[in-house]
Amino acid sequence: MSRNLRYFMSYYCVLLAYNDLQVMEMDYLDERYFANRLATLRMEKNVSAREMSLAIGQNPSYINRIENVLAYPSLQGFYYICEYLGVTPAEFFDPGNRSPLKRKEVIAALEGLSEDQLDLVLSVIRGLKKN
Repeated sequence: MSRNLRYFMSYYCVLLAYNDLQVMEMDYLDERYFANRLATLRMEKNVSAREMSLAIGQNPSYINRIENVLAYPSLQGFYYICEYLGVTPAEFFDPGNRSPLKRKEVIAALEGLSEDQLDLVLSVIRGLKKN
């Protein structure tokens, strides 16, 4: 792991602890994790690296350089990336939450359902998890 990435991750872990958020095991992090996660979330949002770079006020190759492990964002840049992607920093680093945008969409869709409808949705989810 590069020195810059190690510093970035260490600083991020301190912020998580400071904010009383559950600090997850960070052993899975390596040089490619950040880049791969960024690419996955960006593609889920269906935007190009160039489009995202420009949307967050950076040069056209900014996101591409991060995804190719040629650069890392500053902490402020990371927050802009998260804001653009519609995820929290914790969601960005959570390997158990493969699709935070879809998860948020499902939760929003549950709002306003009756108790019977929620029971039906829950039974469908339980059935899906058995498979």
